[in-house]
Amino acid sequence: QMLSKSIEQLKQPGSHLEEAEEELHGDHSMQEERAPASGASVRAESSSAGVDDRIGQQVGAVKVKEEPLDSDEDVQTQQMESGEQAAFMQQEFLAHRHVHQLQIYQAQMATVGMAGSDKHRPLSRTPSSPTDSTLPHPDMDQPSQHVYTTGVVYDSLMLKHQCMCGNYANHPEHAGRIQSIWSRLQETGLLNKCERIRGRKASLEEIQLVHSEHHSLLYGTSPLNRQKLDPRKLLGNVSQKLFSLLPCGGLGVDSDTVWNELHSAGAARMAVGCVIELAARVASRELKNGFAVVRPPGHHAEESTAMGFCFFNSIAITAKYLRDKLNIGKILIVDLDVHHGNGTQQAFYADPSILYVSLHRYDEGNFFPGSGAPNEVGSGPGEGYNINIAWTGGLDPPMGDVEYLTAFRTVIMPAANEFDPEIVLVSAGFDAVEGHDPPLGGYKVTAKCRGFGHLTKQLLKLADGRVVLALEGGHDLTAICDASEACINALLGNELEPLPEDIVHQIPNMNAIASLKKTTEIQSKYWKSVEPYTVPVDCALAESQKQEREETETVSAMASLSVDVEQCIPQEGNR
Repeated sequence: QMLSKSIEQLKQPGSHLEEAEEELHGDHSMQEERAPASGASVRAESSSAGVDDRIGQQVGAVKVKEEPLDSDEDVQTQQMESGEQAAFMQQEFLAHRHVHQLQIYQAQMATVGMAGSDKHRPLSRTPSSPTDSTLPHPDMDQPSQHVYTTGVVYDSLMLKHQCMCGNYANHPEHAGRIQSIWSRLQETGLLNKCERIRGRKASLEEIQLVHSEHHSLLYGTSPLNRQKLDPRKLLGNVSQKLFSLLPCGGLGVDSDTVWNELHSAGAARMAVGCVIELAARVASRELKNGFAVVRPPGHHAEESTAMGFCFFNSIAITAKYLRDKLNIGKILIVDLDVHHGNGTQQAFYADPSILYVSLHRYDEGNFFPGSGAPNEVGSGPGEGYNINIAWTGGLDPPMGDVEYLTAFRTVIMPAANEFDPEIVLVSAGFDAVEGHDPPLGGYKVTAKCRGFGHLTKQLLKLADGRVVLALEGGHDLTAICDASEACINALLGNELEPLPEDIVHQIPNMNAIASLKKTTEIQSKYWKSVEPYTVPVDCALAESQKQEREETETVSAMASLSVDVEQCIPQEGNR
């Protein structure tokens, strides 16, 4: 009865094939990619005999010689009954082993300061309701040939990363986020216009492109494989807090970032692998652009620190993979999340091959994570390749479409065009979209037809349109679904609704003007294209576009006049 109760408390979604294989075949490589669905049943069946034998050894089963049966029908009946019995025994054995491993793990954590003090400032979060659990799962059958279009990637394994308390209302970063987005893409028919890419788990080698060995092993290995590791590699500095008991009864690395010992490692590695796989295909021109519907997010994860819902920095790992493995020379990362991507900034702070640009709520360092000041510009050879548009002034008034469009016009697009990247990676956090309570953002950027759709459309002008978006934050389900739909419409080249007149003729609020002025003054030292915007940017989009057209016409007229003058001057040979 106690075992049944424990199993019920730890009830999780159905087993993922790759996880089952990793646990049952611990001696196999953890870096093996997932095989196509057509081979899944073959692998499962081939392993079942060995599993049955091991189960028999565990429970002390005695095999007896069976008498021959009278008919083929009786043989089939006995085989079916034997298979059902073996499957039942296998299920009970695995469930018992999961509970036993978790008990051992919790006891080990108690000896290394599991309940240590939290060194990260906790995020103040607002509950968000998960989507209906009956939402459809994707059919991941692949088409036989690639189509040069927008790619999307998603895997149901990422749904398993959830707090063991089972109360999703306490945890805004929950599985319903990506389930809702995937369902929206199906309902709108956008999914049928894209190519669905099969995800895979990132290898530990790939994760260590950004993260330390200790961090990669701690958050990237299953309980069974972790038992085989050198404890010194796993525990690292024992004075460092590893996991905490949360008020809800679950485990977490801080008050927000939950940890599920059975499934979080697999989900986090899957999120990284999905982004790598998609970006590699866009970089190699197999796909035009792409959108990765992934979780847990990544841009807060630092070299040896998990925080802010993040374990592995998917975008940073992907950028280094593209540079080191595919020889991509210049990569632009644009971080649209309302929170600063401290982990991504750290990864490339001294790297001139990667330009990192972030728009985020800063409030003089009083908004999580507290980093991302305008004067954080990079160091050494990377000085000038880190751009922070740090919004200040709180929510009086909140930033919206006008402010974000102005930031793109005056800082992001000029610097990006001057940098001339070969590919653009976007940390597509949607918590700046209207609908998020103040602790989670509080801004008023629209999603459906204006803000994020038009921002994505501008980024598509770079790198011959090779743009890859990866989901980061955003916890209001309607907001993130609307934003995802708008972004994929832009990626597909669908016509977006024009900006409303009130947006086109509105000037940014005074807090935004002050923030942009500070950024342009700093960045103009590194980017000549930003220099013209060091004066106050207190003009509306329509007026700015008019001025730019007049300047373009003037330059064209001067160039034409120069050509005419050259043609009128007699050449030396004609004198």
